[in-house]
Amino acid sequence: MVTKFHFFILFFLFLFSSGCVVASGGFYSFRNMNSSVSGIVLPEHPSFNGVSSSANSDCNYGVSEKSTTRSIAQELDGSEDVSNQQKEESVKFHLRHRSEKIEAKDSVFRDLSRIQTLHSRIVEKKNQNTNSRLAKRSEQHEIAPAHAPVAAASPPPESLSYELSGKLMATLESGVSLGSGEYFMDVFVGTPPKHFSLILDTGSDLNWLQCVPCYDCFEQNGPHYDPKDSSSFRNISCHDPRCQFVTSPDPPQPCKSENQTCPYYYWYGDSSNTTGDFALETFTVNLTTPSGSEFRKVEDVMFGCGHWNRGLFHGAAGLLGLGRGPLSFASQLQSLYGHSFSYCLVDRNSNSSVSSKLIFGEDKDLLKHPQLNFTSLVGGKDNPAETFYYVQIKSVIVGGEVLNIPKETWNLSPEGVGGTIIDSGTTLSYFAEPAYEIIKEAFVKKVKSYSIVHDFPILNPCYNVSGVKNVEFPSFGIVFGDGAVWNFPEENYFIKLEADIVCLAILGTPRSALSIIGNYQQQNFHILYDTKRSRLGYAPTRCADA
Repeated sequence: MVTKFHFFILFFLFLFSSGCVVASGGFYSFRNMNSSVSGIVLPEHPSFNGVSSSANSDCNYGVSEKSTTRSIAQELDGSEDVSNQQKEESVKFHLRHRSEKIEAKDSVFRDLSRIQTLHSRIVEKKNQNTNSRLAKRSEQHEIAPAHAPVAAASPPPESLSYELSGKLMATLESGVSLGSGEYFMDVFVGTPPKHFSLILDTGSDLNWLQCVPCYDCFEQNGPHYDPKDSSSFRNISCHDPRCQFVTSPDPPQPCKSENQTCPYYYWYGDSSNTTGDFALETFTVNLTTPSGSEFRKVEDVMFGCGHWNRGLFHGAAGLLGLGRGPLSFASQLQSLYGHSFSYCLVDRNSNSSVSSKLIFGEDKDLLKHPQLNFTSLVGGKDNPAETFYYVQIKSVIVGGEVLNIPKETWNLSPEGVGGTIIDSGTTLSYFAEPAYEIIKEAFVKKVKSYSIVHDFPILNPCYNVSGVKNVEFPSFGIVFGDGAVWNFPEENYFIKLEADIVCLAILGTPRSALSIIGNYQQQNFHILYDTKRSRLGYAPTRCADA
């Protein structure tokens, strides 16, 4: 079994280092590798010290009974004047957190597939001359290039203009019960609005749904989106400048007729991809007001209506991108909620009644947090179309010791190689070599109170903590290039696999590959993405009580 696992890992490492996989349109996804490696099951239990950091709080954010009993259609039919409402109103979505068993090997394999994909995307993107590609495409289509990039959906209707200083809040559902390390968000799409569950991802831009007719689609929970059932659906023409934001299927088709649709092809680096029509649609959001909760429309959201979709997306209806590019849901909401969004992920062992939160717009409570720290986002200013959120690591601290990791390990090269991103779609954290080996050896050297267990080939080191009431490990923190420090609680970098077995929840990637701060390390931190000021904020928070 161990031999097969090592062979599988070496296979992925070969792909990373060789750059033999080229991504042409997008990113993603964690794929089921169908390996015969013995599974490590993460049981349903509290944190390894026996106390969950999330309580059984309902965290319904004060949604009134009146609001929750009304249907979406009833809310949308209302024509009340909102011009006099306060600008401090906010919008919330509600999703449930489900805590069940998940196999660690599946998360690791999906993570490795994702890292391979992200690395391939970056290499392909840096080697591609975007301007010449768009100019060539415009010439083929016999249209003039756009004078300015369309960085967001169409301006909001007047009824929504008051929301600019407000915020949109959603609750996120952990994919643990589906064997996934991703988080899911409920959205309502079309007119009349219908419910769909989408995978949330800060590592991609395109929002897309599986659409009728679905010629080749993966299994999802619930019906596919049918544009014929929505009066607000509109195809984007191939003559529309916004069509330049997506990659067309090969071979490109000439753009002739005025009403010809804009085809897109988005490949995630492995066997997963989506192909269909680039279109506009109305997304319905839940506006939280002082008096309760109301539904409001966000019109003309750019999205992919996918008719051919392949991949393991764990029952989701599609994907909601939160990357830095102009197509992402976060970018398209900037005209409504500004240039920031944040989320707070509850720990995976929390009660199923509590949920993680996603907020679009300025969160004043977070900005007042006494332990809120910021570090600079790098790379985005030089490349506004960059999808990923890069941070610059300077060093790593284990047990108060600054580790001697070569500086070049953390650098992002001009070709886009290396660097560190923060990512909601990767479960564990991964550090490029030799950083990972140095971090691992530091823990091995400093942890002497517990015996090492060698029965778990995926995570290393693992310790037997049988009979220990209060498990303690050396501290772990990241020092950024601008001097900011991110210190993590033990439950964010050690994971309990069995009743008495605890393992380091960090793995390695090859030299020159990406380092990634995954969502497991982000649990119970309120994470702020502020693209206007090009900074990342993080504050320790009991997310279930936020």
